[in-house]
Amino acid sequence: MAMQLGFDLPVRTARGRDDFLVAPSNTMAVAMIENWRNWAGGKMVLTGPEGAGKSHLTHVWTDAAQARLIRAVDLRDEAVPDLAQSSVAVEDIPRIAGDPQAQTALFHLHNMVLAEGHSLLLTGVGTVAHWGLTLPDLVSRLQGALEVSIDAPDDALLSTVLVKLLADRQLVPPSDVIPYLLNRMDRSFAAANRFVAALDRESLARKRPITRALAAQVLDKAETEAR
Repeated sequence: MAMQLGFDLPVRTARGRDDFLVAPSNTMAVAMIENWRNWAGGKMVLTGPEGAGKSHLTHVWTDAAQARLIRAVDLRDEAVPDLAQSSVAVEDIPRIAGDPQAQTALFHLHNMVLAEGHSLLLTGVGTVAHWGLTLPDLVSRLQGALEVSIDAPDDALLSTVLVKLLADRQLVPPSDVIPYLLNRMDRSFAAANRFVAALDRESLARKRPITRALAAQVLDKAETEAR
């Protein structure tokens, strides 16, 4: 079988609905995104661990709802009136836990978007109660929203995620690499993302194809650095 050599190719992350991998851990979240017109109060909070697919589902929703997308850390009060002219997705809300101005801007955005009859999607790691927000009115608004979580992956989903992450980098590993990784790596989406990026870098640096042996070396290096 021909060996795949490493080339510094662009990462093309697939963001479409058909590219999202549906599994028991995310079925409810997918169903609610697809049923967005019926969200209670016109808003939903999407939670889950890092790398679980929140951003991918958010892009699916912004396409379907013709919505704007903004990171919570980029929110400013002066931008709120323009943003509120359409539905809006706000990502990574826990990152503004220490930013009173951004929290105030989000509070105003929440009120204006819903007052205009549009929809609001809010995302973050962990539940709203653990986001560390300090503006009481904002906290009460978010805790009153429908909250749907993406759970940690099972073996079948994690295996498919690894294949997809490699495919995004235009990489196709031998058939023995994925089962080997499932038995050794941390079982999370975030770990899968980190590992695939590291494996790609190592393959390019060494000008070697991706093999089980190279995967083992990358895992060993990561474990050593973590100690």
